[in-house]
Amino acid sequence: MIVITAPTGNIGRHLLPLLLESAPAAGEELRVIVRDPARLPDAVRGRVEVVTGSHGDAEVVDRAFAGADAVFWLAPPDATLTPYDAYSGFSGPAVRALAAHGVGHVVGVSALGRGTPLADRAGLVTASLALDDLIAGTGVAYRALANPSFFENLLEEADSIREKGVFTDSVDADRRAPFVAVADIAAVAAGLLLDRSWTGTDSVPVLGPRDLSPNDLARIMTEQLGRPVRYERQPLDELYTTLVGYGLNEEFVQGIVDMKRAKDEGLDAGVARTLGTATPTGFEHWCARTLKPAVLG
Repeated sequence: MIVITAPTGNIGRHLLPLLLESAPAAGEELRVIVRDPARLPDAVRGRVEVVTGSHGDAEVVDRAFAGADAVFWLAPPDATLTPYDAYSGFSGPAVRALAAHGVGHVVGVSALGRGTPLADRAGLVTASLALDDLIAGTGVAYRALANPSFFENLLEEADSIREKGVFTDSVDADRRAPFVAVADIAAVAAGLLLDRSWTGTDSVPVLGPRDLSPNDLARIMTEQLGRPVRYERQPLDELYTTLVGYGLNEEFVQGIVDMKRAKDEGLDAGVARTLGTATPTGFEHWCARTLKPAVLG
């Protein structure tokens, strides 16, 4: 039995079809935790066991983890909470349920940066790494998917790209770093969940095919969209003021700012790309398949 949290989220909506395709032949049953089962496609609802509710709720995870062999864990970054409450606090009931039900394997969504000098001052990344330690402390076999920034973050910039030909971030325009497509993260997670021959605790970097700078992203978007796109760097103090103005928790906003600062100082550069850490989806392909329809519609 494999339990999937956040099955309708960015990663989960790619992970669930992969597991539905392969799990039956592997003798695996699937169970999902979802607040609103109506968000699951009809074909999916008929092939998985559904536990309705929040996976931050003790009663919900207690039901969901009963008889489970493996769990895909994703703590949703709730910007109304402090970073600690959004990650470790939210996950506390699940951590207790993992131990209570003797779940053997957990695959979690995490971040790059462990072992670097920036790891303890990287805001949301620091909170995510602390959650990894919390889960690992239960004694489960644990694999933390150590991710860089997602291509999909640019979908939040679709309106600005369409209307002004501009996207923003807070890192240096020439700072190259890994980027990854969420579908590739889902594929790595599916492989780990279906083949549970691994033991102990470790991180699994998911690095995409190559490092890219904001200027590289702008050049590729210009080519793929057939219109000029340029990068504008946003000062961190301006980012903080803007996000607080939206009503987000001030500590969470500071966590975003600290994470952005750490990334600009090389947080994501601590792991070498190898055949084992690279993933296949290139930015050009992702732009053509995903960004272009969102921008040009």
